[in-house]
Amino acid sequence: MEIEKVLTVAAPAARVWDMLLDPTVMASCVPGMKSIEVISDVEYNAVIHVKISFISAKFKLKTRIVEQRAPEYLRAEGTGEDASVASSLKQQSEIFLTELPGGQTELRTKVRVDVLGRLGTFGLSVMKTKADRMWEEFSQNLATRLAGGEVPGAAGVTVTRAGAPAAVPAAGTASSRPAAPTPASAPSGQPTAASTAPLPERVTVNGTEATRVSVSDRGWWSRLFGGRAASPGRNIHIELRRGDTVLTVDWPVEGASECAAWMREVLK
Repeated sequence: MEIEKVLTVAAPAARVWDMLLDPTVMASCVPGMKSIEVISDVEYNAVIHVKISFISAKFKLKTRIVEQRAPEYLRAEGTGEDASVASSLKQQSEIFLTELPGGQTELRTKVRVDVLGRLGTFGLSVMKTKADRMWEEFSQNLATRLAGGEVPGAAGVTVTRAGAPAAVPAAGTASSRPAAPTPASAPSGQPTAASTAPLPERVTVNGTEATRVSVSDRGWWSRLFGGRAASPGRNIHIELRRGDTVLTVDWPVEGASECAAWMREVLK
């Protein structure tokens, strides 16, 4: 999939360039970003939350800047993976900055992304729609930062440097979010529990009560697809955790057989 986008911002090219290379700024501007680890001035590891259709997952991304000509051109390459849905991606991005009259800058980006595995089965139109929405949100966030404003929700994103013990909040304020507990190891071939914390008694999806199923429960298949008849409007709520990756799926009960087939593939 190839994507090309153009954005005009009210700032000189040199300032835009500096912000693009500032990991704390990018952490607050990129939609779904959870954390960035700075390995070097040209290498970064990131965790980003992506939701495509009914699948919600976290990708671990490794990005490296392979070419740059300040303040006009930057080329980066990266790879990412989501073990919970056996998917991976490769991306190459180019950024072109052009100085415009009146202190403005044209930011043009060309991105090539190859998605492999189960997420790669989504149609091109679905992937491009998601990319368009992410670009729009990124554009708004970057404009906010250039204007000196704060991006809503950015305080929870952390930036760390390799070997440094402390995390740096992306928005300049300390985050009070506690570290997530590490799930206990599960037998080979079986997923771990989504969390050791007690689950809420009721879960709703778009205002409708949903069934909740933990894949660590050995009797979950019989409870999910057996027993009482399905009620229209209800959903099957599934949460998978494998390492640091979390997958959340809300599936209509009416499509239980398709859900079962999908889960058999996921748990192979």
